[in-house]
This record gives sequence, structure tokens and C-alpha cells, in this order.
Amino acid sequence: MDYSPTPICYMTPERYLKLRQTLDRRQPDLTVLAEQIHKPRNIAALVRTGDAVGMHELHMVWPWDKHRPYSGTAMGSDRWVNIQRHESLRDGISHLQDQSYQVYAAHLSKEAVDFREVDYTRPCAILVGNEKQGVSDEAAELVDRHIIIPMMGMVESFNVSVAAAIILSEAQRQRQSAGMYDRPRLDRHEYERTFFRWAHPNIAKYCHEHELDYPPVSPDDGEIINPSQWYARVRADRLDNPSE
Repeated sequence: MDYSPTPICYMTPERYLKLRQTLDRRQPDLTVLAEQIHKPRNIAALVRTGDAVGMHELHMVWPWDKHRPYSGTAMGSDRWVNIQRHESLRDGISHLQDQSYQVYAAHLSKEAVDFREVDYTRPCAILVGNEKQGVSDEAAELVDRHIIIPMMGMVESFNVSVAAAIILSEAQRQRQSAGMYDRPRLDRHEYERTFFRWAHPNIAKYCHEHELDYPPVSPDDGEIINPSQWYARVRADRLDNPSE
């Protein structure tokens, strides 16, 4: 039986630089909280938009018994944005508020303000409702503020993914003006672990499946240091413990 992990994929200098530059701009305190979005294409669009504006993580409220697969619908973008699932809306909102996030619901109400009037440079989450009911009454009560996108036509609202893209574009503009994309903002440990997952997805998957630490990589080119030595050690450990 072969106990070796998937072969290492080597990267070009251009790819290494692209990964580093992207991670340097990641925003750990800007996110979207999606309230039971039904359509995979809308989930895909949210993930793609999140990646485009530098979001590191997207939160989804979707109970396990109702969870729909979406992997692949984002055309690979879900590889670049972490997805965190919450069992309930209250869990998702409290999780963010406990970390000092402002949760802004895209919701039409008497208290709603123009989406351009709020401060997106502080830790914040944009809550978007599902395609049928929009933001639920429970969510409207729990969030910190309601925001709206002014409409000039006959329709009452944008598609959920379009609305998120418009709001996140304003968040990006504010953060860019404040210089928040000019320096790495991820915690160093999270930065390096994310880099490894992006640069060596096959090895990262193998390590997760077998509860192994990631092998060290060179800071110069991102390649695994002494890969043949690491392969040999992993293979020897697996042969010594075939049941693991």
C-alpha cells in the first residue's frame, strides 16, 4: 500500500509573488454574513466578490441538515476565501459582535441609512438576506445598523449578490483611502498557514486528513524545504502506524 502524499506541485516565481501580494492585502476584519442563501450561483458570486475586495473569510448561516453543496460553483474562488458556517442566525451575529464587529444589515427600514454613510474601516460584517424573504425580522433586531442602496427605478432591490458587491466596493474604497491595503494585516500564523494552503493545496489536504503539521517552506520562493526528507519521514511514520 502506498502511504505517500500527493506529489508536490512546484510554482513559478510569478505565482509565488501573486500569492504573497494577495495575502498582503487580505482584510481579516471585513466580511459578509449570508442568511441562508438558496442559490449556488449567488453563493458563488458572494465568494468571488469577497475575494476581489480582499476578504479573508465569509460567514454563512445554514444548518447542517439543510446545507447545500456549493463547492465548485465559485469557480475556485472558495479556495481563496475561508467559509465559516453557523448553525443559526443568532450564533452568526453574536460570533461577530463578540469580536467587536459592527454588523450592518442590507435592509429597508425607517432606521436605514445610505450605505455610503457608515464607516467600513472598523471591523464590520455585511449581513445579506436570502433571495425570497430578504433579511429576517430576527436579524433586523439583532444587527447594529440597517443600510440601504438608494433605488432610482421601479424595482425595490438589487439581487443579493449585486447588492453585496456594491456595498463591498464602498468598503474597499474607504479602506483603500485609509491605507488598509498597504501592509499585511493577517496574524502571522494565519498568514503563513493560508499561504501554505494556497501554494501547496494537495500537501495541505493530506496534512489535514492525517493530522500532520505543515512542512516548513522557504521564505525566498515558498517551496517546501527538503521535500524528499519530509516525504521519507511521512512514509516511515505511516508504515509504522498503518491504522492511522
